Parts: sequence; structure tokens; C-alpha cells
Amino acid sequence: MKKLHKIILLAGVILGITSCDFLDMDPTDRVSDKVMWESTENAEYHVNYLYTYVYDVLMSQCAAGLTEALTDQLKYGSYNYNAMCFIPSEIAYGDATTLTASYVDAYLGYWGSWYQGIMKANNAISNLKAFGQMSDEDKLRLEGEIRFIRAYLYFDLMKRYKEIIIYDEKMEEYQKDKKFSTEAEGWEFIYNDLKFAAENLPDRTKSGGRIDQGMAWGFMSRAMLYAKQYERVVEAADKVAALGYSLEANYKDAYSKSIAAGNTEAILQYNFDRASDVTHSFDFYYTPGGDYTLFGEAGGGYGTPTQEMVESYEYADGSGFPDWEPWHDSTTETPPYETLEPRFHATVLYNGSSWKGRKIEPYVKGADGWMEWNTEREPKGRTCTGYYLRKMVDEGHDVIAYSGGTQPLIALRYAEVLLNKAEACYFLGDTHYPAANEIVKTIRARVDLPFDGGLAGQDLWKAIRQERKVELAFEGHWYWDLRRWGVAHQKYPEGLSGYKLHGLKIEKNNNGTDDDPSDDIYTYTYVSVDDQNRNFLPKMYRFPLPESELSSNKAVEQYPEWK
Repeated sequence: MKKLHKIILLAGVILGITSCDFLDMDPTDRVSDKVMWESTENAEYHVNYLYTYVYDVLMSQCAAGLTEALTDQLKYGSYNYNAMCFIPSEIAYGDATTLTASYVDAYLGYWGSWYQGIMKANNAISNLKAFGQMSDEDKLRLEGEIRFIRAYLYFDLMKRYKEIIIYDEKMEEYQKDKKFSTEAEGWEFIYNDLKFAAENLPDRTKSGGRIDQGMAWGFMSRAMLYAKQYERVVEAADKVAALGYSLEANYKDAYSKSIAAGNTEAILQYNFDRASDVTHSFDFYYTPGGDYTLFGEAGGGYGTPTQEMVESYEYADGSGFPDWEPWHDSTTETPPYETLEPRFHATVLYNGSSWKGRKIEPYVKGADGWMEWNTEREPKGRTCTGYYLRKMVDEGHDVIAYSGGTQPLIALRYAEVLLNKAEACYFLGDTHYPAANEIVKTIRARVDLPFDGGLAGQDLWKAIRQERKVELAFEGHWYWDLRRWGVAHQKYPEGLSGYKLHGLKIEKNNNGTDDDPSDDIYTYTYVSVDDQNRNFLPKMYRFPLPESELSSNKAVEQYPEWK
């Protein structure tokens, strides 16, 4: 599965970059830079290698596991001290003696890795300008691709560190000791790179599978939202809309349907190919445990949705949220799963959900099984919350026959761009409230949730926040959203402090019949899946500089929070 890096099938189109051509090319260290960058064909091969950084950033947001596990959305069930086991919980607990600079850098710091990519991108631009003999149009397009990748890397550094060191393609001006740029300078550099890319790249219909202007404008809407440059967010989002992107009619298709199959919502999407042994391991880690145990094998169930996340979903008729109080104790009453909105059913597997021709059994001694957090160290596919993740797990994947999955992974889609614009409009003030309301209405209309509109102030903000949480659930946004809003340190549910995660222990009472399993009666018991309260320390709004930078660059010192 780690052979994925052999080839990147990067969004938009399927594909001008073929696996055969990419894998059969001669290593670039066997030809001179001059030869490599003279022709369009050779230069494209070199840029292809840089594309891997887009995937790396997408899949490396936290070395301990999905960042949703640092929030109220996901719980890793294993008590073993490993990534995708206990360490995400340890980070979320926020103990000051544990969250040292070296610890946080190990799991959330990517300073050195992303600067390696930036240096490669800068060298590529320098060589393209020095040796490129292709048409001016191709030269600008290639530079646009590289500058998109550079902006993508710088963005991930900025959201982690706020103050970074800007290096551009002027290699002759490099110096060993260099000071931080200001936060404003960092965002402006990213904006200029993305603007150049957007203005010099073709649209998706002419890109031949390479980075296109829709990706540049779409990613600008995200980057400028973090920068709090709201006019630029609106401009970028409107540019994306003008390119013809639209919401898929079916919510599930938005993140699982390939662009080759006609996905009109995906802007930046990774596709995979089993024939070329280009696969991913997402299904292995997150599929229900029964997919393995029913065949005498072990896998799945590493991270599962929480009761807190389940309670974030509204009734399907838009009448509000269920009262979950009866299930905060112990009861045989069936939870109101069937009455929840479509995004819940596309995101979470619960007791009795239909899955691969069977019913999910997340109960004690069920086919999928339940385990007690803290008491049993290894889930072996069982859930400690009573749920499994459905979103982005491929129901059509036979995990026994094939270890690697091939369902596309979404990096950027139009719904996010719309929500970026809605948030920007909210912060731009009351004259922009109607536009924000219209976007919320559009997002909810896809799943048949009513919205009267006309909201203002905190009511509008609450609606936008709600839609970001459920619409973009498990796509890698929620932790960073709470962090960039500056509320992560506040008490839950506003922030990520002073709360524990929960699940439901489910026990089958064997009252039903084999002919009519709907008669089965279950006991649902509310259980904590945390050892202690979770807390977000204020110093976590900026991650620490790695020791390698501090020892090699005498012009910088550790950020004040981490001294």
C-alpha cells in the first residue's frame, strides 16, 4: 500500500499522467538539470514528483492519526501506546508535562518535511526559468503548477506555526541564518503564488489531469479564510463557481464518486488503481471489524465515531435535534437513528445499519463487537463507542481479497468552497448576511433539510458552524477550524476543553426471533471512553519549532509559548 507514492492520480482528470510513463522514466539524477528542464515532456515528469507532496500533506495532518480524534468526533479504541491507538487521546487530554516541544513536534510538526518540498519546488522554478525552451504558454503553466504546490506546502506551515521563513526561487540569495517573515508576509506570499497559478493554469477541461485553475482558486478560498482576508475568499469562491462546479445531488457521491465518473463537486481528488498496485489503507483501519472477523481475520475498527458526534445530527425533517437524555443512562429504548438526516446515514454505521449485505452488530459478542475502553487494550476490530465510520470507507471493497482500497480520497470539494464563502460573508458584516444565508440554504437543500434564512449575528454563525461540522465531517477540518477560530481552549461544546467522549455499550437481550430480527431488544448504556477530561492548551495554537531548525538557524529562536 505504501507503493502509492509511485504515482499520483491527481484530481480533476483521470489522467494524463499514466502509471506506465511515470514509473518507466529514467531517474532524474542520471541527466543534467539542463536536459531535464529543456522540453515540456521532461519538465512535466519532474513536476510529477512534486505532486506527491500534495498527497503527503493531505494524509500527514497528524502522525498519531486523524485529527478528528483530537476533537469530539472520533475515538481510537486501542490502549496501546501507538499512533491510531492511545497517543491521539493523550494529545487531546492536553497534559502540560506531556505536551512538550519535542512531543508536539513529533506528532504535529512537519517543518523539515515541508521545507524539503519547498526547496525542491524553488529549485524547479529556478531551473525552469534558466533552462526551459518550451513555449511561453507551457512555461507559465508549469510554473503555475509548481507555485500551487509551493503554496500548498507553505499553507500547511502557516496554519501550524504562524510565523515561518519565506524562501523563493532565487537560489543565489539563500542564506544559512534567516529570520522569520511576519504572519502577514506569509499569507501574502501564499496568495501571490495561488493567484499566479490560477491566472496561468487551464481549466479542468483542458488540464489533461494536471493541476488546474479550479484547484488554485478553490484552495485560495481555504487559505485566505485562515488568513482572515475575507474579500479574497469571496473572490476566489466566485471564480470557482464560474468554472461550473456544482454540488452532487447525492451527498455520498460528493466524496466517493470519481471525477472520471462525472463528479461535479470534486475539485482536488486522489484516485487509485489496483491494477497498478496504487492503493490506500483507509479501509483496513476504519472498516467495521466484522468485515474481517466473519472470515477469521483481524482488522478494521481502529477509530470510531463518538456519541458526541452522533448527537450533532438533526432530525431529517429539520425540526431540530433529538433529546438524547434517555440514552445518557441505560435503556432498552431504540435510539432515534432512523429519524436523523441523510448525512448521518452516509457518515456513521450504527446498530442494525445495512452494510455489505448484512447488518452491523456493534454489540457485546456481535459480529463486529464491542470492547471496553481502558480495560481491553486491543479492539481487534471491535468498537468502544457502538459505532463505525461509514464515510470514506468503501462498501464495495472486499477487504479479505484485497488489502488496499481504491475509493478516491477527497482533498477539496465545492461544498467546502461554498462554506468558506459563507463564513467570509458572515465576518464581512450584515450587508453580506443574505449571501451567507443563501449558501447555508443550498448546502442543506442537498439533503432536504429546510432553512428559512434571514439569520444574522450569532444565529447565523451557529448555522454556519453546524454545517461545517456535519457537512465536512471526517474530512480533516474540524480540529483546524476550532483552532483557527481561537475557541479550541474554551469549554466544550464551544471548544475542546473540560469534557470526555462517550459511546454506547450495546447488549443484545435475545428477545427476537431468527425470522424477524427487528424484534430483538437491546440495552444501550452510556459509557465514557476517556480516562480524564480533554483539554486544549493555549500554547497549541502554534506548534513549536523543531530542534533541528533552532540548532542550524541562529537567526531564530523558539516561539515564546514553548520556551
